[in-house]
Amino acid sequence: MNKDVSSFNSDIWEKIKQKLKKEVGETAFNNWLKQLKFNSSDKEILTVSVPTKFLRDWIATHYADKIKRVCKEKNPDFLNLKIVVKQNSGRIIPGTERIVKNQEENKSLDIRSQQSFSYPGDFGAPLDPRFTFDNFVVGKPNELAFAAAKRVAEAEKVTFNPLFLYGGVGLGKTHLMNAIAWEIKKNNSERKVIYLSAEKFMYQFVRALRYKDIATFKDQFRSIDVLMIDDVQFIGGKENTQEEFFHTFNALVEQNRQIIISADKSPSDLEGLEERLKSRLGGGLIADIHPTTYELRLGILLEKAQKRGVEIPLKVLEFLSHKITSNVREMEGALNRLVAHATLVGRPVTIETAQELLQDLLRAHDKKVTIEEIQKKVAEHYNIRLTDMYSPRRSRSVARPRQVAMYLAKSITSRSLPEIGRKFGGRDHTTVMHAVRKIEELKTTDSIFNEDVELLKRMLEN
Repeated sequence: MNKDVSSFNSDIWEKIKQKLKKEVGETAFNNWLKQLKFNSSDKEILTVSVPTKFLRDWIATHYADKIKRVCKEKNPDFLNLKIVVKQNSGRIIPGTERIVKNQEENKSLDIRSQQSFSYPGDFGAPLDPRFTFDNFVVGKPNELAFAAAKRVAEAEKVTFNPLFLYGGVGLGKTHLMNAIAWEIKKNNSERKVIYLSAEKFMYQFVRALRYKDIATFKDQFRSIDVLMIDDVQFIGGKENTQEEFFHTFNALVEQNRQIIISADKSPSDLEGLEERLKSRLGGGLIADIHPTTYELRLGILLEKAQKRGVEIPLKVLEFLSHKITSNVREMEGALNRLVAHATLVGRPVTIETAQELLQDLLRAHDKKVTIEEIQKKVAEHYNIRLTDMYSPRRSRSVARPRQVAMYLAKSITSRSLPEIGRKFGGRDHTTVMHAVRKIEELKTTDSIFNEDVELLKRMLEN
């Protein structure tokens, strides 16, 4: 390559990846190198990204020399390879840079990896002391999963095998997995419980292959009393790992040992898994965790705020419960920011403060407000049925919330009065006008009512 064409670009990087694929083989490439992405380069440094720290360390330890050699062929000026961890959003996680400078560093890393490959007892993940049954907030979306987890944790004999928990990100799967492990350890400290991610299971299996120690791997994983695998969807498409997992699963079931699995989908919907493994995973109890409801989110926030010992007004917690609906982790992160502000700055937290501090998070949840959404939020807020919004009922407990919804529809949306009326059971535009005037009048004479309506408005607008 000419000296004046010394930097890398995405096209050159794709050629490098294709050559690496030929050298390491398709299986190894798909397992470890496929997710490597070109990030940036200058004259002497190539920066690539991966989605996890685990993948960064594995590549730096086992494949950096090959990558550097192929890069050198494409660019004689190349000196250093930098690997960073980048989220799906495109943001590089601070502090995750790792520069692989020379072969000696890789050798030392490889020695450290080999030395750390020891059994027994060190191949599970540490349990999180925060995740117990006592601080798991139960509601309709997760009551089946919670009850099943408690039953398995407290039972002296195997009841459901496997127990399969599934649900979206941040809904409590990992919390329940940890809680089961803590409860089992509390009830019978001699039971051997191993909790780890599917990613780490694969990592241990590949290392066992590398160091020709498969017999030890099999013996250790098949001699435990309770095996807990988190995020099993990770082994989708990993044929060798699935094969070993299948045999481990069968061996433990035959010995009447408990298996607990979590994933983001039900067994039948998991992509890249062999049918025989799907069948095995679906052979016990499948408990799904549904997206949280407003009541459950509020309950979780109340519990977490109380544990932090910082007074957050109920109106603020209600605001967060309405606005952040994607997952509990994100909601807890928002609460942590408010708690930090209250403790470090020393000023009370208000809805206005929350809007200011969380504007980036709230903006991510922004969407165009519809009359249907307004009706749903208002009905939920006043604890009436959604159908009451367009029913002929005229009792005050129904009529007032309906008027509030009409007022908000006029204030927030660009819909005309006749359009709004039609959305409320075909009512005339004069009915909407009357509702708007009535709510405006009440807002000026009743400060508590005014605050209530403004809270609803902020929830819908932000």
